[in-house]
Amino acid sequence: MAENSILFCFPSCYFTILARLFVFFSLLFCCSHSANQLGPYNTFTVSSFSYPTTNVRPFDLRYIRVDLPAWFSSVSISVQSDVDLDAKSISKVPKSTLPLICIRDGSPPLPDVLNSSLIELGSFSNGSFQRIQGPQNVQCYPMQRNITATLTNEQISPGVWYLGLFNGIGPTRTQSKMIVRSPSYSFSANISVEGCATSTMWGQYCNQTIDPFSCSQAYSYNLTENFSGANLQTIQNVVSCKNFESYCHGEGEPKVYALEVLGIAEQLKIVATNVSFTAAPTNSTGNASVANLMYFARHGAMPSMVLYDYSGDISKAPLIIRTPKVGRWFVTILPTNLSKEDGGIQNSNMQACYSITWQLLNCPVGKAGLNCSSEKYMLQTVLRRDSTPFESYYLPLSGKVSPDSADFPLEPLSSNSSYSNEIDTSWMYFLLSIPRGAAGGNIHIRMTSDVKINYEIYARYGGLPSLDSWDYYYANRTRSSDGSMFFTSYNSTEEKIDFYILYVKEGTWTFGLRSLNTTIIPSNDQTVMSVSVERCPKRCSSHGACKVALDASGLASYSFCSCDRTHGGFDCSIEIVSHQGHIWQSIALIGSNAAAILPAYWALRRKAFAEWVIFTSSGISSGLYHACDVGTWCALSFGVLQFMDFWLSFMAVVSTFIYLTTIDEVSKRAIHTVVAILTALMAITKATRSSNIILVMAIGALGLLIGWLVEFSTNLSSLSFSRGFCLNVPTRWETIGAQLSTLVKTLLRRFRWGFVLAGFSALAMAAISWKLESSESYWIWHSLWHVTIYTSSLLFLCSKVDIIINSENQTTSDGNYGLTRQDSLSRAEP
Repeated sequence: MAENSILFCFPSCYFTILARLFVFFSLLFCCSHSANQLGPYNTFTVSSFSYPTTNVRPFDLRYIRVDLPAWFSSVSISVQSDVDLDAKSISKVPKSTLPLICIRDGSPPLPDVLNSSLIELGSFSNGSFQRIQGPQNVQCYPMQRNITATLTNEQISPGVWYLGLFNGIGPTRTQSKMIVRSPSYSFSANISVEGCATSTMWGQYCNQTIDPFSCSQAYSYNLTENFSGANLQTIQNVVSCKNFESYCHGEGEPKVYALEVLGIAEQLKIVATNVSFTAAPTNSTGNASVANLMYFARHGAMPSMVLYDYSGDISKAPLIIRTPKVGRWFVTILPTNLSKEDGGIQNSNMQACYSITWQLLNCPVGKAGLNCSSEKYMLQTVLRRDSTPFESYYLPLSGKVSPDSADFPLEPLSSNSSYSNEIDTSWMYFLLSIPRGAAGGNIHIRMTSDVKINYEIYARYGGLPSLDSWDYYYANRTRSSDGSMFFTSYNSTEEKIDFYILYVKEGTWTFGLRSLNTTIIPSNDQTVMSVSVERCPKRCSSHGACKVALDASGLASYSFCSCDRTHGGFDCSIEIVSHQGHIWQSIALIGSNAAAILPAYWALRRKAFAEWVIFTSSGISSGLYHACDVGTWCALSFGVLQFMDFWLSFMAVVSTFIYLTTIDEVSKRAIHTVVAILTALMAITKATRSSNIILVMAIGALGLLIGWLVEFSTNLSSLSFSRGFCLNVPTRWETIGAQLSTLVKTLLRRFRWGFVLAGFSALAMAAISWKLESSESYWIWHSLWHVTIYTSSLLFLCSKVDIIINSENQTTSDGNYGLTRQDSLSRAEP
């Protein structure tokens, strides 16, 4: 069925344009203010960002995007946090609760797929940093109190880098949890990017000279005119530059060159011509068979003798890079073994001299591969209607497929593809562009057929893929990149291929389709392919909701799944709680609220209707809340049910304490009103924090104390109105002592102390259950919390004794009347 679509122009194009304008004017502002403040090595501050103190809750994450321009020299990273972990304690902390900081090239690191082997137990510093260029590579370190590192352009390449700060990794991170007891941490960060004043300088301090491959003579020609055996039906365009200048340098003196590859190319070839080894200043010829002219080539960063992509002796064989990546290539040439034996004397003045010629081979539009014999298609971006930002699908820019569907057949596109040198194989290439700010998306590739699929799929960022050079691939169910963290396939069969590339790097991606057994006579069976960018893989497997958020800079978006109570993982496909276990958890969490019947029945029997309403409502709201939380049924919205559960639970605890007082109903209503306001504020703001249990107990104890004080002050008020009583000091102290003794006896007779001790024991068990709650054992301890807290309420209610005061022991409230009656009796005596 055709999908409703519009051309992908708004809002993604405008978002990209605005983001680029923001970066441009930011860099222009920084450059204009710091151009006159160059450092001692011709460096200046390109950008500087400060991130305020941010709290990272358990299982939460934060991303920081860092843009490094092509002329950057170093980036300084400073992170301060309140994490207090040493080397010994780190090994004891489970990975599900371990605070981490990760760094990745081009796109955000995804915490739910990280392997434990990627976590370095050392500290994040200059010396511990290893090479991590590439879309698959990521490096993680335990979070520390202070992290300071300076990464140079000799370690990392220009472009976009992401810092990820996590509070625990693993499949349970995305699982929905009602209570989380793990600790949170806070951090602040400062990131400063330094740049070189001129493009011909490099290194951390911009003190190393780089010579761009100059072009004294440039020309283009057809490759078929110069290479025999080429396919005469295609024409390969070769841009060749030759420099007649000769470069000379001695042993151990490296010389660095740079070359920009601006588009998808087939081959880059660098040749050293007119190579000679001479001794200065005599110009005597050295032993060329012993001397070497070593080269070290690297994409994006300066190579060294231990860190490079290609190496060899350019005096003996040219440097050939097939399907080079787009961007800047650095080549270091280093003469070695130049010293020679001359009459038994070691000559240390030997030099290597040479000229450089380089060739860049490009195919015509629509062609790619060996001898430019394969078809190449640009994929047009089409935005999906009613979707989140950057969700789109791609169609080939060709009149051979219909633009009305997200799926397109491969047979019309591959009909003109020619065979490679391999037997019964041919290639076809598709190029697509991931826009700026969409690095938190996922590329989805689907291919279906009625018969066995005879295609292998190879993906590569920034260059053409091949059998020897790829980032991800899928050949069949047993041969694919399934071992990669950022590649996942779903139920692929011989007739269906379905996989995702997670959190893709923004820029140009190329997909190469290698067709097998092309000598078979074609049939009417059709192979259909679809290419799309989706925010969440497999729509969170129908076990969660897809969320979209922005990084700390606000210039890039990323997506993640928020799973239900029984599933986890980056796509909610991992079953954490089985169906049977889910049923038992639901029964325990919902059914344990039946314990509210005990205090509610007792309150109704004693005609304490206010307490009866509170206990009954608390049990019902808690059962409804947990029924919604486990996914059984939601009577109201989750937020409303959560508020009602916690608020009425707090009210039930405090009402139990107030019930134990014997103050009048007017005073009780006043205390209940104040308590209702306080507990409502607690329930609406951070209801699940552990300190709430202490606050509720304190409020209840305070209410009980206030009730007793009111009662005590009422009993003593009768002693303050009689003047004769005040003047009779012995009688006054005797009466006060009698009143205090009566009050103490009343308190002792008012409670059944066995029930009081049992109530406190049940309350202690409830507090222990609350403390022991964790994400894994929550359903056990919280169910026990329901039973023990309602049982403690029942025991406290049963501990109260209704005291019947005899008439002969009653104290009158009118002190004057009592004294007058005493005087009249004394005067009536004979």
